[in-house]
Parts: sequence; C-alpha cells; structure tokens
Amino acid sequence: MKQRLHKPLSQEVELKLWLPNPDPSTLARRLARTSVLARRKSSQQSLHNIYFDTPDQQLRRQQTALRLRCIDHATGPQWLQTLKTGASTSSALSRRGEWETPVAGARLERDALDATPWPDLDPDGRLFASLVPCFATIFQRTLWWVRRRDGSVVEVALDIGYMEADGRRAPICELELELKSGQPAALFDVARDIAATVAVLPASQSKAERGFLLAQGDLHQPLGAQAPDLPVKLPKVVLAHTVLREMFTQFTTNLNALQTSDDPELAHQARVGWRRFKSGLQLFRKVLADTPPPSREALRPLLSCLSELRNLDVALTETLPPLTAAYSMGDGQRTQAWQALMLALAQTTGIQRKAVRYALHEPTVGACLLTITQWLENLSATAENQRVRPNSLRHWAKHRVRRWRAQLEHAQQHASTPEDWHRVRILAKRLRYGTQTLGNLLPSRLAKQCSRQATELQTSIGARRDLSQAAVLVAQLELNRGMVEFLRGVAVGASLPGA
Repeated sequence: MKQRLHKPLSQEVELKLWLPNPDPSTLARRLARTSVLARRKSSQQSLHNIYFDTPDQQLRRQQTALRLRCIDHATGPQWLQTLKTGASTSSALSRRGEWETPVAGARLERDALDATPWPDLDPDGRLFASLVPCFATIFQRTLWWVRRRDGSVVEVALDIGYMEADGRRAPICELELELKSGQPAALFDVARDIAATVAVLPASQSKAERGFLLAQGDLHQPLGAQAPDLPVKLPKVVLAHTVLREMFTQFTTNLNALQTSDDPELAHQARVGWRRFKSGLQLFRKVLADTPPPSREALRPLLSCLSELRNLDVALTETLPPLTAAYSMGDGQRTQAWQALMLALAQTTGIQRKAVRYALHEPTVGACLLTITQWLENLSATAENQRVRPNSLRHWAKHRVRRWRAQLEHAQQHASTPEDWHRVRILAKRLRYGTQTLGNLLPSRLAKQCSRQATELQTSIGARRDLSQAAVLVAQLELNRGMVEFLRGVAVGASLPGA
C-alpha cells in the first residue's frame, strides 16, 4: 500500500466549548487575561474549510468527516486534507481518529487516503467519486499552547467566524481544547481556569455536525429526548453514565440554541432535559453512592429564569389563545383589552428570554456545567472491575419502575391540596422519564402501562396548573382585574381536583 507523509493513526482528544459572549471581538483579549493563558504567546490563523459527503450523506451516517482546509500563510495558502472517524457519543469531550495530509490545492486527493480507514469504507472508489461539497466554515483562529508541570500539553483554539451552506449562514464562536500529550483531565483543568472569568457552555456538537444541520435548515431545531438502546449486559454505573450523559446533552444543546433563537420549544426542551437529568440522578442514586454528583447550586438562577420563561411561553402560545372568544364574547372593548393583554405578555416574555441569555453569560454557570461534564466522563472509569450478572439489569430496572409507580399511586390516592397534586405531577414525570429511559430493559406490558398512566396524569394535572399559572401572570401585569377573575373561574371550573 502506498504510504503518505502523515500519521498512520492518530486519536484526537478534544473538549469543545461554546462561548455565549455578546461581543466576540473582545474574547481574544479576555482569554489572554485568564490565569492559564496570561503571559503565553498567541498566534493567529485564517482558516477556510470545505466539508464533503455524498448527496445522501453516507459519511455522516458512518460518523466520518472529510474536509479540505486552506490556511493562509505569508508564503501562500497551505492545503490540508483531513479524515476524521469514529466520533464518541454526544459529549463535549470527543475522541476521534484523525488523519491529516498536505495536498496540492483545492481538490480532494484519493491517494492521500490510502493509509487511513478509507479503503475499508470505499474499496472500489465509488464513494470517493460521488463526493460533493456540502458546506464551508470560515473563521479566524487564535492559538495558545499550554504546557503544564505534569508534562501535559493542551492546545487552546479560539474560533470566531461563520459557517455557510446553501445561502444560509450561522456564527462560529467557540473554544476547542485539544490534548497534545497527557491525560484528558488536563483539558478540564485548563477549561476550569478559563471558566473562572469567561462564560462557556459544554458543546456536544462539532462544526461538522452543525454544518450538516445548517445545510438542512435544522441548526436551531429543539433537541428532544434521544434515549439510547441499552445493552442488557452492562455494569450499572456504565448504564448510569450512558443515560445521564444523553440527558445532560439535551439540556446543554438546547441552552446553546436559546442564545440565538426565540423558538419557545427550546426553553421547553432545555427544561425537559434538566428534569430528565434530575430524575436520572434519583434513578441511579444508590448506584452513584460512591461517586456522588457535584453540586448544582450555581445553576439555580439560570433554572429559575428558564422556569419563568416557560410559564410565560405556555401562557402566551398555549393556554390563552383558545380562550380569546370565550372572554371577548363579540364585544369590541373586551376584544381590545384581550389584544392589549397578549401584547403585554409577549413583551414580558421577550424580556424574560433576554434574562435567560444574561444568565448564560455568568461564568459560574459554565464552570458548574463543566464540573458536571467531567464527572460524567469519569463515571465509566469506575466500572472497570465490575462483574455483570445475567439479567441483573432487567431485574433492577423492573424493581425501580414498579417502586416509582407505587409511590405515584400512593401520592395520588392521598392528594387533596394544590401542593399534593403538584407532588403527584412531579412523581408522574419521574415515572414517565424513567420508563422511557429504561424502556428496552423493561417488560413490554409494564413499560406501556407505566408510560400511559404517567403521561395521562401529568397532562391532565398540568393543563389545570397552566390555567392557574396564567391567572397569576396576568395579575402581575396589572392590566385588567376582570381578566384575572375570568381566568381563575376557568381554572376552578376544570374537572380535576387540586387547583
């Protein structure tokens, strides 16, 4: 086999961070003043990257990326062809195979892939022949090299620019911390030093992933639950790692999209991701007894802002619109009053959405999210010597779900106050999330029964709570006392107890 002048095998270990900064032009200066980068010389590069795939995205489906990169030099442009394979599961910390080769110009070279896994993907060359440009990324990169006393070396890259595909553009504002030598813990050490003064968010999507989403018009689509298929032979702590990481990714991915999109579903799915994560911690509480999760106290202000935003979104887009005719009753003055209410509510919602974005700019938020990310990544290492007994996971999952179902039914039977019914709703959510998470480990009949029971109960209690909450929000606007009484009357007239 013909050999090229590139590494025959390389693993890229990288920690990706989004930067929710309102002024990217100041980021390089702010980063240069952090304790870990101060007094370290930086360098700059202008990078233009073109990503290739087949029209039906065969490479993407196989977790493979192929790109051409042009680096501007004083002596002229330098072109590099890079193949990346085997992305790990969705996480800010990624491990991928990487092969990079200098090429003559702005064209892919088939023989530059000979000493990579490409021949296994494309033995007859048909795949290579069908490759087309899919999107491009253009950005300015500022580089620092951090050499630590323990011998580890971390490359810190600040990328600011944009990606474009089919006439669409999206900004790039992120940090990539790549491990050049040492252990992955060094990446988190450097990241925490940065996060002490600069706001960051763990980034579960690479530029390649985001570029394909942009090309499809799906870049800021809300990310729903993606519960993984769970092997039946797996140490419980590895199961916890797999499940909790997916839940946490749902939370952080929607948080990032909230920075630039006003889609109400983003706040909803961010809150769902966090509630699922909390339920997951409760589900695996005994499993994690020796490796308890870190404090989440620093997230409290952000979570409070998210909760208030979700209440406003629900009132504005779901609860109040169907009541327009019932309140107005064809009366012009009442119709005008209702329109004024909806306008004021929309303005309040916009202000609250800005409050969520401001909360994301607090460095303490990113530092907390980083700590959780590292804790999640370290979980699987604790299971190296654990033995797995046959059917132990199925037995454990069935026992946990049945116990949660019994707690829900007990709470429902003894509920008489609004606080009691709020507790029932929380338990219904927990049962629903747990059943969805452990679905393929549970008996089919049990999974269906629990899911249906929890969903119906959560929905019915939630509908009445939303009416009561809308009345509270309208009262806070201090526009029209009659509207408040109208909404309270509608809530009281709902069929479920516990208002």
